[in-house]
Amino acid sequence: MKLVIVTAVEEFQKDVLRLFQKANIENLSTTQINGLKNIPTEIASNWFSAGKTANESTLFFSFTDDEQIATLFNLIEEFNKSMETDNPLKAVVVPIEKFI
Repeated sequence: MKLVIVTAVEEFQKDVLRLFQKANIENLSTTQINGLKNIPTEIASNWFSAGKTANESTLFFSFTDDEQIATLFNLIEEFNKSMETDNPLKAVVVPIEKFI
């Protein structure tokens, strides 16, 4: 068993849920997060800057098996190839040493 974590801007939340479903990952959790990017010092020092430095995003995670994770990663790679934005889905896998 491993922990798979996927992050996506809010706009793609329904798409990511479909990808988890296609990968046969039935149990997952989500939480709302703010995705931040490093910004140049000049912008950061301007308190009245109109620039948006954070994106409303969603973090998805599930404890699942290698087979489903491999399928999910393939689906995410295909999804990212067809994207027209600079906000690809990001995914990582964390091995679980022990669980109850």
